[in-house]
Amino acid sequence: MDTKNVIAAITLSSAIIILWSLFMIPEQPPKNQNLSEKNQIEQNTDTPSLEKKETLIKMSRDEALIQSERIKFENNNIIGSISLKGASIDDLTFKNYNTELGSNEKIILLAPRNIDDGYLIESGFVTSNKNIDIPNAETIWSVSGNTKLTDQSPIKLSWTNNQGITFEKEISLDEKFLFTIKQKVTNSTNNKYDFYSYGQIIRNKIPDDIADFYINHEGFVSHLDEELIEEDYDDIKEKKFTRIAQKGWLGIGDKYWITSLIPPSNKEFKTTFDYKNKFRANFIATEPLALNENSSVEEVLKIIVAAKRVDIIDGYAQSLNIENFDLVIDFGFLYFITKPLFFGIDYFFKLLGNYGLAIIAITICIRLAFFPLANFSFRSMAKMKALQPEMVRLKELHKNDKMKLQQEMMALYKKEKVNPMSGCLPILVQIPVFFALYKVLFVTIEMRHMPFYGWIHDLSERDPTSIFNLFGLLPYDVPSFLVIGAWPIAMGVSMWIQQKLNPAPTDPMQAKIFMFFPLFLTVILAPFPSGLVIYWTVNNILTMAQQLFIMKRTTVKTVT
Repeated sequence: MDTKNVIAAITLSSAIIILWSLFMIPEQPPKNQNLSEKNQIEQNTDTPSLEKKETLIKMSRDEALIQSERIKFENNNIIGSISLKGASIDDLTFKNYNTELGSNEKIILLAPRNIDDGYLIESGFVTSNKNIDIPNAETIWSVSGNTKLTDQSPIKLSWTNNQGITFEKEISLDEKFLFTIKQKVTNSTNNKYDFYSYGQIIRNKIPDDIADFYINHEGFVSHLDEELIEEDYDDIKEKKFTRIAQKGWLGIGDKYWITSLIPPSNKEFKTTFDYKNKFRANFIATEPLALNENSSVEEVLKIIVAAKRVDIIDGYAQSLNIENFDLVIDFGFLYFITKPLFFGIDYFFKLLGNYGLAIIAITICIRLAFFPLANFSFRSMAKMKALQPEMVRLKELHKNDKMKLQQEMMALYKKEKVNPMSGCLPILVQIPVFFALYKVLFVTIEMRHMPFYGWIHDLSERDPTSIFNLFGLLPYDVPSFLVIGAWPIAMGVSMWIQQKLNPAPTDPMQAKIFMFFPLFLTVILAPFPSGLVIYWTVNNILTMAQQLFIMKRTTVKTVT
């Protein structure tokens, strides 16, 4: 096989992986369910929502927070408050994450409903009896006992309607990101009622900082029974999603943050994602709790509003027995490579104390894992380089007879036991690892704002330097498309040197294409995360070292 076919194979393989990652993730088929009986609930009950279009009052977040009395909560990871009006969790800030590198401003996730970027969580009970008053967004709850929620002290809220029915909530908070709400309804009358528990997440608008990038899903997410469902904001605007399930979880995910609901276990529920002037993700039980005279009913709802740290998410999945909750982190269809790769990098980070060094260490491990394959490839390439004069002679001899040239070339390959395609194998193997590492750097919050040495202050962002202002020595900034930093250039140079070690194409046009290939990749990869460019550069250096060693041994054996 000639060089043209090798180029075609590499290009085609890369295109297939890219297109598959971006566009070909299969849609999950809807389950066949008989909804005729279940839809009867929707006719009689619904989670409280505002059907009419609201006119949001222009006010700041601070002004919105003082519109109602609040119960503050805090632990080592989050701080915020719960509004006594509606008993909604609508104020939450991550204490350990800043908005930007070098800034002291913290990430704010949840916000009151009456501002533009309102984002909140509600829960409670509804009933099919329309004559019964139930708590809604305007209800003022009373607090008894503790007046601040911490991981050591839960709070109790209550409200009694005019029919003699009392609604209670006991809210507890763990030391990380978990809220547990014990919801109780007490009937002090001689009548019987039925109640359905619900939980819902309301978001006023699509967040301004959404990445809107195919490599990572942001929006509605759930795992219902055995199926992962991911819906974009725009999709839900066009069409409501509804599904009935026996187990699972639901939520709204950002790139680094997740707001999720875990319904009561062992009970069937209906999940809905919809848009009615606001985005809403909710669940409602499909079977009622029978509230007899002078009795009470109770259910437990769990809420996780968390940074998407792998150890945190996996820990909750295991401790709370939440099936596939780890899928809130979008490791993609290369999950079987991406997640182990993350664990490897994280292991070396704990060992070395720097994620850049961890990436270099994992690169060495990858090279060792594929050492036999690379050895086979480099031996073949070394033989190909030794055969270069003979290939040039044959090409000149049979320049007017391509069929004869092809036959002679194949005979030469067979005689010398050389496979020209073997040079592609290391590249083809590296492509999935390359994209898996890109995924790790892009979606994991562990990599966010993590520095390397020198000018690299965030491995998840591009190299900020540029050759067009001599890496900052000249006193002016350059346009973003001209930001081609020191590490991408080092990668391009290493690729160019590596290219010189390979057999040169005999065709002049192919030789010119190969000559510009390192420059092309330098420009293409310059905007990629610097951690990825560091990986590729170190990988090139290790590859060259291995290749030189193999070529030297092959040359010595040939001379001998």
